[in-house]
Amino acid sequence: MISSDVIRGYIDTIILYMLLDGESYGYEISKSIRRLSEEKYVMKETTLYSAFTRLEKNGFIESFYKEETFGKRRTYYRMTAAGLAYYREKCNEWQVTQEVVNKFIKEL
Repeated sequence: MISSDVIRGYIDTIILYMLLDGESYGYEISKSIRRLSEEKYVMKETTLYSAFTRLEKNGFIESFYKEETFGKRRTYYRMTAAGLAYYREKCNEWQVTQEVVNKFIKEL
């Protein structure tokens, strides 16, 4: 399991990745993160919804409601053009971060 401290700076990137192919809702995004990370990272619900709030406030995602089965309303999220630009920026930043950190990783 990965420590949340290690991944904290890339929570938004992970969520934006999950929205690259289209809209989704919180529970589905959470399940997908867990599955794609092969259970090595489980995003807490509070972390996920705090990130949704922050991403929406910054204009990187937008939320909307859809009716679901049994008349239950569900909040969906989709990435904006600004969100895609931010995602690309964070991916580039990650490449540089990996280069730097790899300079200090040594097999013992």
